[in-house]
Amino acid sequence: MFYEVQIYDVVRVPPNEITDNVNEMIEKILLNNYVGMGGKEYGIIVTIKSIDEISEGIMVFEDGGVYYKVKFTAISYFPNISELTYGFVSSITEFGAFINIGPIDALVHISQIMDDEVSVSGREALIGKNSRKVLKVNDMVKARIVTVSYKGVSNVRIAMTMKQPGLGKLEWLEQKKKSGK
Repeated sequence: MFYEVQIYDVVRVPPNEITDNVNEMIEKILLNNYVGMGGKEYGIIVTIKSIDEISEGIMVFEDGGVYYKVKFTAISYFPNISELTYGFVSSITEFGAFINIGPIDALVHISQIMDDEVSVSGREALIGKNSRKVLKVNDMVKARIVTVSYKGVSNVRIAMTMKQPGLGKLEWLEQKKKSGK
């Protein structure tokens, strides 16, 4: 789920990045420092929506940078356990498939792909032994988030399943609907 979050921080502007446009230089640093980062408090930051307050700059002795207290609004993705989400297969590995669900890739372990024994065909596809269903890069899927782990600000891990009824590759779901099973 996506939310707006308010964040307070002190931003250091290095001497070589100081310009007359304070808003622009602060925004550049915030985008660089925050977008793609994640944690329990703020989720995964997708973008900076607005800079709401900037204090007067403060210079510290023997540091050429300028420090600003900043309040800003960010758009953040908070992955919720049991949340249904759509995504596309971004890569195949020997242990499963990574699904891009927007700001992050989530893992669907090989045991959670389908109700069938799955074999790996190189780095190109996962194939069901009996069903002959194929999952490959760029396939669209519907999956459920089963775990979320925050291991530092740049290491958010999400695990998903596609085994439950109504989940899986969209093509499989459409075929099932047409066949009435």
